[in-house]
Amino acid sequence: MNREVRVFQDLESLSRAAAQLFVEAARQAASERGRFLTALSGGSTPQRLFQLLASDYRTEVDWKLTHIFWADERCVPPDEAGSNYGQAREALLGRIGIPEENIHRIRGELEPAEASKDYALSLRQFASPPLEWPFFALVLLGMGADGHTASLFPGSPVEATAPVLAVTAHYEDRPAQRITLTPPVINSARLVVFMATGTAKAETLRRVLSDQYEPEQLPAQRIDPKDGDLTWLIDEKAASKVR
Repeated sequence: MNREVRVFQDLESLSRAAAQLFVEAARQAASERGRFLTALSGGSTPQRLFQLLASDYRTEVDWKLTHIFWADERCVPPDEAGSNYGQAREALLGRIGIPEENIHRIRGELEPAEASKDYALSLRQFASPPLEWPFFALVLLGMGADGHTASLFPGSPVEATAPVLAVTAHYEDRPAQRITLTPPVINSARLVVFMATGTAKAETLRRVLSDQYEPEQLPAQRIDPKDGDLTWLIDEKAASKVR
């Protein structure tokens, strides 16, 4: 794994750097493999990135060769506010002319077990045998103040062999049903990019980036692409305790 940590003054400069990485990954994948497979994440941090990709960087990506997946999803209908797909649809997907058949959402309106099985089938259609999932050119991730990423939460099983899991998580004092990609899928990507901002994440980020390995309590440490690159894009507030 090649790991890089880049620190930015604010969310705007961080998001523009992320947009440039997205464009570069898309161009390389399209040139070398004829298509660009990427997995997005939800939350507030990537929203500015989505806006930039739909505006300033829109013409720099061949959207007809781009296939969009998700690192995780809440088990809610796509038109509800908590839907990661819905957020991306509003900020990005509805504004770039990407073919509908290139959007591979997690069907959060289904029961968790059914949604997990359905998404695993979607991944299999783009799989790189003998694996049952694709080699993503780019996976975008966030990190919670508790060290979770995608829907891999503290205390969840460290070892996972299935590509997709249904998860019941108690997060922010409420239970939630979610679907998530597992580390084997994410770690097979050619590039994984974390975006993390804010003082609330500073101590956790210090621990995640330290030499002390605590994968059960800090799931973000489980992300360790063996043959790919890992890039952390963080703002100065999140970086305040990183040495």
